[in-house]
Amino acid sequence: MSSRIQYEAWLMVLSLVTGGWLMLAYDTLRVFRLVIRHGPFWTGVEDFLYWLYAGLVTFILLYEQNDGVFRAYVIGGVFAGMILYDRFISRIFFKCLKKAGKCLRMIISRHRQKAVCSPEKDGAGD
Repeated sequence: MSSRIQYEAWLMVLSLVTGGWLMLAYDTLRVFRLVIRHGPFWTGVEDFLYWLYAGLVTFILLYEQNDGVFRAYVIGGVFAGMILYDRFISRIFFKCLKKAGKCLRMIISRHRQKAVCSPEKDGAGD
């Protein structure tokens, strides 16, 4: 196999991995939304920032690996990596992250209850 074909195959693998990485980042964002509830405005801001990040990561992939030359199969590979991650890994990983988020929320709520319920020591009456 020629070195050029090996390079193109490696670029395709990198694009699939990049798509998986971007979906992993989005799953983490989804869990963050479950742990800290907020309105649609902030959800929109988060999505906007995520897609800026996704575009930047994809641009960097094209720029560093392919000298900035646009290749449609690389973009397709990123989307295919996203779809493969979503179909095979996301459900399992999201369940684990969701459980971790519930534990974190429980720890935070217990900490808040202790802070509210514990009497303040101000030195008066000692």
